[in-house]
Amino acid sequence: MAFMAPTEILAEQHFTNISRLLQPSRFRVALLTGSTKAAARRAQLADVERGDIHLVVGTHALVQGDVAFKQLGLVVIDEQHRFGVLQRATLREKGLHPDVLVMTATPIPRTLALTVYGDLDVSMIRELPAGRLPIRTTAKPESRRDEIYQFVREQLDAGRQAYVIYPLVEESAKLDLKAATEMADHLATEVFPAYRVGLLHGRMKADAKDRVMKAFLAGELQLLVSTTVVEVGVDVPNASVMIVEHAERFGLSQLHQLRGRVGRDRHQSFCFLLYQHPLSDEARERLKAMTDTTDGFEIAERDLKLRGPGDFFGTRQAGVPTFRMIDLVRDRELLDQAQREAATWFASALPDATGVGKLLASWEQRFKLIEIG
Repeated sequence: MAFMAPTEILAEQHFTNISRLLQPSRFRVALLTGSTKAAARRAQLADVERGDIHLVVGTHALVQGDVAFKQLGLVVIDEQHRFGVLQRATLREKGLHPDVLVMTATPIPRTLALTVYGDLDVSMIRELPAGRLPIRTTAKPESRRDEIYQFVREQLDAGRQAYVIYPLVEESAKLDLKAATEMADHLATEVFPAYRVGLLHGRMKADAKDRVMKAFLAGELQLLVSTTVVEVGVDVPNASVMIVEHAERFGLSQLHQLRGRVGRDRHQSFCFLLYQHPLSDEARERLKAMTDTTDGFEIAERDLKLRGPGDFFGTRQAGVPTFRMIDLVRDRELLDQAQREAATWFASALPDATGVGKLLASWEQRFKLIEIG
């Protein structure tokens, strides 16, 4: 079995949790990332190829050419929207028609699910885990910063932890954004001198990131200043406050992911979206969507209306068809009907009738979205 995650931090968390769950069993679990040392990697790859390791958790390192499985029967891809279609296909092709489970906490509109995942069985989990409370989200101008800081102090004194998210690592005069490194020092020395403050960003070496995240998870750090490297999958149940600086510069799906870093335990959690004036109409709508609802599916629909289908996935993934004659919001019912009709037609057509075979072969090669049985 292969379990692929987009970042080393997330892969390590999955490895730790899965190892703990399987510890009483006979199954062996290994972690394979870009930071795995050459000697350890060679030994692991040999064990995987022999079948001595039953489950490999890893990052993009799993799709490298030298990774071979004895009998790969199940592929699990977490935060699948962070991977390209070809990366997912490459991992799948390392087995003989393995079962594939793709997961994401970033919901997409139903109309996009019909088109992008039309070949998959789609399951949606809409309920919060037992005991969880909805996150209270508030958008505040920067002039209200001091009262938010005071609220954070109260949360830290109560034993909770907090995130402060910044868009960039280095100063940018063009965008006039605060640098995460400078602000981490400012918060540690002037705003929260009585608390332990850490810094995390994407340009740190893997072992340095690991030390910071482990310290935050263990409660050794109370406040974590970070860039969006924590956007995906970071799980610190004791964290109850998320502050997003320059929230007007983030997209809706990213804001929703960042908010999801808190509210992971039974404590009431809070998300503060700090913004600068003037706000564009679109930025105002994004902030309103975040404060109106915590329902990711509703947020996804609003995001589609604001950005349009062409920009919904950010950098275009290989294999995602373009739409020339339909509107994913306006034509929802038509798309639903078209998918049902197409499924009926393919089921009743002979494999090579009317060019169906050639069409499927072409799309299999171009889009990697379907498999020919």
